[in-house]
Amino acid sequence: MGRTIIDKLWSEHRIADLGDGTSLLYIDRIFLHERTGSIALKSLEDQGRHVRNPEQVFCTMDHIVDTTPGRGDATRVPSGTDFIKTTRTAAHAAGLNLFDLDDDRQGIVHVVSPEQGIAMPGVTLVCPDSHTCTVGGIGALAWGVGSTEAEHALATKTLVVKRPATMRVSFDGQLPYGVTAKDMILHLIGKYTASGGVGYAIEFAGTTITALPIEARLTLCNMAVEFGAWTGVVAPDDKTFEYVKGRPYAPKGEAWDRATEHWKSLVSDSDAEFDREIAIDVANIVPQMTWGTSPQHEAGIDQRVPDPRNEPDANRRLSMERALEYMNLEPGTPLEGIPIDAAFIGSCTNSRLSDLRNAAKVLKDRKVAPGVKAICVPGSSQVKLAAEAEGLDRIFTEAGFEWRESGCSMCFFAGGESFGVEERVVTSTNRNFENRQGPRTRSHLASPTTVAASAVLGKLADVRKLEPQE
Repeated sequence: MGRTIIDKLWSEHRIADLGDGTSLLYIDRIFLHERTGSIALKSLEDQGRHVRNPEQVFCTMDHIVDTTPGRGDATRVPSGTDFIKTTRTAAHAAGLNLFDLDDDRQGIVHVVSPEQGIAMPGVTLVCPDSHTCTVGGIGALAWGVGSTEAEHALATKTLVVKRPATMRVSFDGQLPYGVTAKDMILHLIGKYTASGGVGYAIEFAGTTITALPIEARLTLCNMAVEFGAWTGVVAPDDKTFEYVKGRPYAPKGEAWDRATEHWKSLVSDSDAEFDREIAIDVANIVPQMTWGTSPQHEAGIDQRVPDPRNEPDANRRLSMERALEYMNLEPGTPLEGIPIDAAFIGSCTNSRLSDLRNAAKVLKDRKVAPGVKAICVPGSSQVKLAAEAEGLDRIFTEAGFEWRESGCSMCFFAGGESFGVEERVVTSTNRNFENRQGPRTRSHLASPTTVAASAVLGKLADVRKLEPQE
């Protein structure tokens, strides 16, 4: 029987079979950030242990840093400055690769990782952050871990992992206008629920995936965890090799030739069998929008807020009722046209250069609606610099957006900056849980282009009705 790409990646990194479906895996790369990485480093130091291969460990400041211009170590997050300083000291002491606030490589960990060539096809990569699966978009086997597991990986370069089942999600067809990778993954979660991927490692495949640019594949894999999956991966191809080539930590010369030759083998065999298969025709997808407090609470922008009374499952019905109460929405309300207070473009899901370019096409020669607070936070310092070189920052600021320094910013609320109590926000982030972007803030997940269109119109908008400006 043929092998899946998951089978191949797993077997290449398996040191020992521990029985009961559990293996000891070798970990190629470890990435830390200041919110949880400092905990692992401090614990390691307290035990008198050392980082085994510090040259293969990377650390960035992203989660709780201030993103306003002229920033320093000061942050509005309680004890945030202490986290930043502690991480800096510990990273230097351990000899790690640190992307500090004054480093032009700084940024959100899952943006920086592929951008710098740290994540590559075929490597295992862990980080104490649930969205580490993002870099599966370039063919890496990556997953989020807790601080204790991060500590173990730092000391041993290994982790004990229970092998997941395999799933292939095939997207086929040409994406309709206005539909993006973000809409694809929201559609998947909405149709099969936020627990549809629990216990699985997913390969995203099909003609649509082959046509997607790399940054869109990263977006797709980023939200595999919102589907409940252990990780998501896309098989590397010529687009992947072109993306990785020449990046700072990518192989060079003969090493590059050997690497690409091996990477070409990291595809599922034609006779490989998956434990589950899902097939989706993208012709049926329209721009998506969440209406509730879970990524599975979503619908097409041309649809209405659903009525819980039509849900036969009692638990789901109760969840829907609570979500609608929190979001202050009535069943039957058209999603398109719901007034908003704020718009946010950023996060590890949708803050790369292509995301900003696409949003800028909608914003060009237009203005944010009166009363709407609009913020754009590039995913890394490199993204910010590249966007400014293209003049994208001027398009955003002339439209009425704040243009920020890179970081996670208001993707999540940690006691610092927020959008405000009961503010309604359309956001390119990945989670819309209660209080995710601030106390009682009401978050609607969407693609960057949909966020831009909504900011201009001052309400949840169908980007297909707002032609981009060339």
